[in-house]
Amino acid sequence: MQAAAMMERRPEEVGEILVKVQEDLRQLRDRLVHQVGHGEGQYAEVIDLKALENAIERTEVGVKGRTHDVLRMINNKVQTLPAVDFTGATPQPRYPEMAPYEQYDPRLGGQSQLIIRPPKRADSRLLARRPVAQLTQLTRNLQGGGPLTEAPGQMTKLDMSMKAVVNPENTQTRQVMSDSYGIQLPLINKRETKQPSPSKLMKGTTVDHLAVLPRSNRVDPQIPPPPIADRDARKGILSLMERGLIPPAAELTLDPSPVKHRVAPLHDPAEMFQPKKAGADPTLDGRFNLAQVKLDVSSNKSLDSMDTKKPEKTPQTADSRVTKTPLQVKTFEAQLQPLPPPTTPASTVNFKRSGHRFAIQNGGIRDTAPDFVAFRQHYVLSWGSIITALEHLLRLLRDFAVPLAFINGDKLADLALEFELEKAPTKENLLSVIVNRDDVEAILRRPGRRFLGPDGEHVAAAKIQAMWKRYTARSSYVSYRQRKWAAGVIAISWIMNIKMAKIRKQLKETRLYELESYRRRRKVFSDSWDRIKQSRRTIIHIPSLGYSQAVRDSIKDFGIKQNTQMSRLCDLRDPQVDVIYVSPVEMSEEMLQYYSKLLGLRPAVESGAVEDQSDMQDRYKIVVPEAFDKFPSHSMCLATHLKYSPQALQRIRNLIKGKEAYIVPGVLHKDDLAVSQILDVPILGSEPEVGHLYTTKSGSKRIFASAKVDTPPGEYDIYSLQQLHESLALLVTENLNVRRWLFKLDDEYMGRGIAYCNVIEHLNCYKWAMKEQLRYGEKWSKKWAHEPALIKIQAEIPDILDQFGVPANRKRFPTWDKFLEAFLSQGGIIEACPPSESVTTLSADMLIEPTGKIRMIANGDQIKAEGPFVSWGLSVPQSSVEPQVLNECCMRIGESCRTRGVLGYFSVDFVTFIDPKTMEQVLWATDLNLSYGDSTGMRELMLYVTSGTFDAGNCVIQAPPLAKKEKKDGRRRRGDEEEQPPTPLPRYAVMSTQLLHSNLTVIHYSVFFQMCRAHGIGFDIKEKQGTVFTLLDSFKREHIGMLTVGESLQGALATFARNMSVIHQEISAPNMQGETNFKAAISDIEGILGTTIQNVEREQQEVEAQEEEEEKQQQQGLGGT
Repeated sequence: MQAAAMMERRPEEVGEILVKVQEDLRQLRDRLVHQVGHGEGQYAEVIDLKALENAIERTEVGVKGRTHDVLRMINNKVQTLPAVDFTGATPQPRYPEMAPYEQYDPRLGGQSQLIIRPPKRADSRLLARRPVAQLTQLTRNLQGGGPLTEAPGQMTKLDMSMKAVVNPENTQTRQVMSDSYGIQLPLINKRETKQPSPSKLMKGTTVDHLAVLPRSNRVDPQIPPPPIADRDARKGILSLMERGLIPPAAELTLDPSPVKHRVAPLHDPAEMFQPKKAGADPTLDGRFNLAQVKLDVSSNKSLDSMDTKKPEKTPQTADSRVTKTPLQVKTFEAQLQPLPPPTTPASTVNFKRSGHRFAIQNGGIRDTAPDFVAFRQHYVLSWGSIITALEHLLRLLRDFAVPLAFINGDKLADLALEFELEKAPTKENLLSVIVNRDDVEAILRRPGRRFLGPDGEHVAAAKIQAMWKRYTARSSYVSYRQRKWAAGVIAISWIMNIKMAKIRKQLKETRLYELESYRRRRKVFSDSWDRIKQSRRTIIHIPSLGYSQAVRDSIKDFGIKQNTQMSRLCDLRDPQVDVIYVSPVEMSEEMLQYYSKLLGLRPAVESGAVEDQSDMQDRYKIVVPEAFDKFPSHSMCLATHLKYSPQALQRIRNLIKGKEAYIVPGVLHKDDLAVSQILDVPILGSEPEVGHLYTTKSGSKRIFASAKVDTPPGEYDIYSLQQLHESLALLVTENLNVRRWLFKLDDEYMGRGIAYCNVIEHLNCYKWAMKEQLRYGEKWSKKWAHEPALIKIQAEIPDILDQFGVPANRKRFPTWDKFLEAFLSQGGIIEACPPSESVTTLSADMLIEPTGKIRMIANGDQIKAEGPFVSWGLSVPQSSVEPQVLNECCMRIGESCRTRGVLGYFSVDFVTFIDPKTMEQVLWATDLNLSYGDSTGMRELMLYVTSGTFDAGNCVIQAPPLAKKEKKDGRRRRGDEEEQPPTPLPRYAVMSTQLLHSNLTVIHYSVFFQMCRAHGIGFDIKEKQGTVFTLLDSFKREHIGMLTVGESLQGALATFARNMSVIHQEISAPNMQGETNFKAAISDIEGILGTTIQNVEREQQEVEAQEEEEEKQQQQGLGGT
């Protein structure tokens, strides 16, 4: 703006500069041209070309700077445009290289501006050679003025002329444009309208009302419309259709049609392969028609190889301004113009020429090309915005060194209007105006193409710098993020460590306080136990399995396993006892009704009359902790769930308020002490640490050793592989008669952590060792005699275990390696398997009261169904060992437990067999469980439904006798004058809580009991024998418990097996595959029955033989007398 203002104030500077340039060029010519002698007096002109070029370049820079100022000043002047349809000859500028062209600039309020093309380098040189007069006149013509110093009158006239040019409505505009510039403006007849006075306010509508159809036509559309007047017809077809004068469904035909049809020229395919004629490029000639272009699509020649030589200048003729058709090559098709609506009359004047195409070659445009000139003249009104968009397009093509691109001028104009006042067009927008877009995009996508442009080196350098800076910044940022993350992890870990240490400390203090409270309450409990047993009391049963987390996670259906002791409710057989049972599963209404009826049988059992049943619901309550829904998948024991169930704890607290109460736990857990602390009631059980220590296999061995009871040969507290091999080799050497050795994990239950190996069968030196034992005789018990055999056996033990070690539970430990890993991680024992084919396993349930009194409450022979090491059920009472021997062993073990602080219920497992050497019965203690067992609960159920008692000294169960019926005849035997007291009835029972059948899921309990009733499965209250079930789960219903009571052991076993067989047949089908242990249990019971029958027959034979001997002795005595 400052340069333009300076140029307006001092226009004579241009002429002075050009005069000075001419004088400098003349002096330069004189200096450069000098005389040089050649021969005798010959002179020739020699020109220093390098110096000339340097001088011309300096001059060109100066002239170019001032020329840009002149152009900028001239471009800001407003000029007018010629008529669109003007075809007359226009005056040509005297200097074509600086011919101005007009551009429409919307920022000037609809006015146009005159732009002079900057001269090229060659043009500048020509300009420098022109005389001063011509340059001065050129300057005046460019600025639109006269001489360098005009008179005031001329200046006023010039201003009036410029005002006329600026105002198109001025009547002098056509004359001034014709006189000054030789431009003939079109004559536009415009009707003058009277402008209202600004002082008066116009009111009302300024738009004429549209004519409407008559009322008759609006009421009845079928009536023909009225005729159309000329005034209505002049308003257009669309107006007629909107007013209803033309029906909407009418078919309209425009005459003449706006669509023109013409035959398209087709070229001969043979011309495609004809060589191009030599000469100038026809595409740059103004006489060339783009519709006649043919491209060889099969040729591999690139557009880059096209000839770009400057075409020869030819005068333009009228033929060169014909309308050009779109270029028909490849898939480059011109965008179809939308047809006018059918109601719009065809335009008679072609205001927008179609097909404005021009080429951009090597990032430049030939300004004199006819196509570009026609495009510029057509869009001269919006040339300002077009040139801006064109500059963006040229910059894009120049930066990527695109050799040739064909531009659709119409799309470029539309793009320029769209982005005139908005942000710069994107690459996608610029590519949309290119006809050969696919080729250009292929070039743009080539790697490194951006660096082939004019400033490619700078762009490449900038790119390299940017990538390097990005790499260094990214590396620094990543390193910073890593350090920050590490610092955060360290800080969080430290904070968590501090908080966890604080919480551990608080938990430790809480545990110690709970343990001290437990010991305090235990002391008070032991002092008042005799009084509590004789008074009204409430027993809180919590059948929790407080094993380690790893064991709990490995137990399937852990909640159901904890609920196998539902028979604890039968403590109600003592009229002084109320029961609160904490259930680990949800109880359905069907289960609640069953146990209500079962517990209501007690009065009927005592009286023998079915009608004496009563409701016992006021004496027992079943509480389900609400925390089961909060921890569904954590495998938490029942005591932990109850600890986090405030509602259940509050209910229990309300139920025991003001009453004597104590807790009977299952496998003790630390949370049992917390529950005891919350409820403020004692626990009939040991400390958790004591219970876990002596429940392990190694801990039980310590108890048995202190009790001085017989145990299998073995070794305990084994925690390393070397210790395992050495201990096993030593045991095998000392006990060559033991064929199988057992390996038991310390922390497992129900025989899951057992493996075995038949070492002798795979021992190569076994025969040699037996010879050594025979050779040493009685001295074989000495350690020194074992050394040779021990060395050989120990060398073979590792390979034997790796090849022939077998886990008993394949589901828990699939391979020996898995078992060995668990064995070494938690420790275990090695134990000899009894050296006999007939081995009986039995268990005894004991109770250590708070006062220290020890008594046996139940015993029985175990039934094996799921394996030789898993107890599936019991036959009560036991009949394998003499009662006195069993009682003596149990009392010793109980005394040893009491001295170690054990309290409450526990059970001891034994094995008995006939020693093949001495042929005497041997009793080994094998396992110890310091918890309330399933057999203890089933024993309570048996005594509840039979009203019987258990005689531990004689190992018998006695039920009250049946009521005698009065005889019809009054005869009495001799000596029966006094009635004898009735003798109790012996009873035997078979019980199990491990019955599993997956097909039980498909039937409800009501249907199940109907099926049992139909097959005669039930309990006889009068006879006090039959079958009773315990329901364990109300959802899956796969697990169930069963108790069978009979007059004899054989009868009870047979009834139990028959019941399982009937149930299995009723709920199974050939196509129903499920999981069950019924078949294995039936098979084991049949084996026990066979053994029992043989024992009975042997006993009968012995009795008969003894009776015969007594008779013989009596006869011999009589004969002697």
